[in-house]
Amino acid sequence: MRWAPTRRHFVAALPFALLGWSPRAPGARRRQSAHPDPRPGIDARDVLTHEQLQGYGDDVIGVFDMVREMPQIADGIHCYCGCAGRPGNRSLLTCYGPVGMARDCEICQGEGRLAYHRWKEGQTLDQIRHAIDARFA
Repeated sequence: MRWAPTRRHFVAALPFALLGWSPRAPGARRRQSAHPDPRPGIDARDVLTHEQLQGYGDDVIGVFDMVREMPQIADGIHCYCGCAGRPGNRSLLTCYGPVGMARDCEICQGEGRLAYHRWKEGQTLDQIRHAIDARFA
């Protein structure tokens, strides 16, 4: 027997349809946000240090170390955790800076780890962005 939508399903979905949102079917294309261009000469001076991360586990400290190695990559990646709308947040690198949102955010940490491993494999920024979009967008 095939499932058929009822009037109740239609009425429930109407507000979402009017707003342009729909639940994602498996394999459906996700909406992608624009990634920022990395700034020339960007460095990791603002990434929180081990001392600033005292009290956090080795896994958290480790991902900050990863981002510290590749600031030019992290500065060219959009963060999908929702922080991008905050004033002063421009890229994933910002999440590892003075505000340190990545200390507690699994999305920031996940993007950082994925970017690092792809970067170590020799992938380009565009390839890394594609992987980030596929997993987090």
